[in-house]
Amino acid sequence: MSDAYERERQNNARLEELSSKVSALRGVTVDIYDNARAQDVIDNTSDTFSSMSTQLKGSAGRLGRAAASGNKIAIFKLSACCIGAFLVLYWLYKLFFRGSA
Repeated sequence: MSDAYERERQNNARLEELSSKVSALRGVTVDIYDNARAQDVIDNTSDTFSSMSTQLKGSAGRLGRAAASGNKIAIFKLSACCIGAFLVLYWLYKLFFRGSA
């Protein structure tokens, strides 16, 4: 009878070990999945910013060529874009760096 009790105790101990290993494996699997999803988001964001950068460079080049040709409306648009960009950057600077102090 004592031999059966000892085997039952050993089985329970091994079952607990196996359960902890399965839990650890599940945690590692979830971490890998989360990391893969985060990497996918980073890649998509990088592609979006790259595309936006290319479009912005193209628009700036067209505005520069129009301004070089002496078109007063193009010069006004270029000036407005520069001032607008400066104001947006200034506003973001105040929002993130001055607001947290």
